[in-house]
Amino acid sequence: MWLEILLTSVLGFAIYWFISRDKEETLPLEDGWWGPGTRSAAREDDSIRPFKVETSDEEIHKKFADSRCRDAWDLHQRIDKFRFTPPLEDSCFHYGFNSNYLKKVISYWRNEFDWKKQVEILNRYPHFKTKIEGLDIHFIHVKPPQLPAGHTPKPLLMVHGWPGSFYEFYKIIPLLTDPKNHGLSDEHVFEVICPSIPGYGFSEASSKKGFNSVATARIFYKLMLRLGFQEFYIQGGDWGSLICTNMAQLVPSHVKGLHLNMALVLSNFSTLTLLLGQRFGRFLGLTERDVELLYPVKEKVFYSLMRESGYMHIQCTKPDTVGSALNDSPVGLAAYILEKFSTWTNTEFRYLEDGGLERKFSLDDLLTNVMLYWTTGTIISSQRFYKENLGQGWMTQKHERMKVYVPTGFSAFPFELLHTPEKWVRFKYPKLISYSYMVRGGHFAAFEEPELLAQDIRKFLSVLERQ
Repeated sequence: MWLEILLTSVLGFAIYWFISRDKEETLPLEDGWWGPGTRSAAREDDSIRPFKVETSDEEIHKKFADSRCRDAWDLHQRIDKFRFTPPLEDSCFHYGFNSNYLKKVISYWRNEFDWKKQVEILNRYPHFKTKIEGLDIHFIHVKPPQLPAGHTPKPLLMVHGWPGSFYEFYKIIPLLTDPKNHGLSDEHVFEVICPSIPGYGFSEASSKKGFNSVATARIFYKLMLRLGFQEFYIQGGDWGSLICTNMAQLVPSHVKGLHLNMALVLSNFSTLTLLLGQRFGRFLGLTERDVELLYPVKEKVFYSLMRESGYMHIQCTKPDTVGSALNDSPVGLAAYILEKFSTWTNTEFRYLEDGGLERKFSLDDLLTNVMLYWTTGTIISSQRFYKENLGQGWMTQKHERMKVYVPTGFSAFPFELLHTPEKWVRFKYPKLISYSYMVRGGHFAAFEEPELLAQDIRKFLSVLERQ
């Protein structure tokens, strides 16, 4: 039986390799309209408008229709009505967010967290909005404060995922835009653009079904053109990795380089190597480090993915149901989001009473991210992105079966949800020119390890420019 399975897998891989090799396809660059109602015959307003995050009650009420903000009094009232359920003894984070530690988090949120101060931090970088395909797209655009003589900045689009936000990039931005003042070489100086995915934070949500990563990629491509960039670099993790991949599949001639810290590369080849790699890893292109991070496969892949993917099954099928509860309860929202920042940072944190949250992040940073979902009421629309992308099943969309033919760099952080060996990445991204085993870090790379990620992006650019 096992011989038959092996021969079938090898034959399937051989057929897949033969029919997919050297086919440099591109996705069709179509058009869309995701705003309410039908598309107007008038030309869409393509102006770029300055935007500021507001906090005062006057501004909150005045801008309610635009930003859907709620005032702090309402937040505190809802926090005060939280109904506490004691955790099981010695349960740590094995059952989800430990409610004893949750009491500490919400006490800090209610009594010490200074949202107005955090808004000042949010407004440290320039914010803008512009209308694309019927949606108001929010982004920050950070230019370098100074440039070496004869240099021009490299435009870099950085895309977040769920349950993150543009705020994840706040600590890495100065390392990229002002490297010399942060102890780095000024060989590579970037101009950074960080948009909010439509339906996240301050970017308007689609009013229509079907808004997926390809539509997002097209909108972000149009954003870069609107900003005057015909060629640019792109970087992403989580949904950002898929959106950036789709951009490279849509407009490869405009993408000078693609850098990822996560990749969705499951295929017949990766399945085959996963099944046989512990015994025959060297012959299948796996390194000792790959074997260390992937095996025993039952614990480090199957059990781990089952343990951490329950949310995905809900959001891929009926996101509005759980979303309605989360949108009504700030404490529920915080528990749901912050749990991911525990075990997605390090799966071993589930053995800790506090989930290890404050080992890598501050409560101010974590709660600022939660507030970007709470004050904008976007948890439901952010969760719908799962249904639009994965609700029809795996490998059902054309882009999932396509390779990517732009120069690619990859950061393999050791505590990512699923380790992706270089051989797997190269199968999907044949022009992979830089692959790095990172010394530490998990899923939220830019948020958790901005220095390491910045260094690897710069390494990728150095390799690319030497070619």
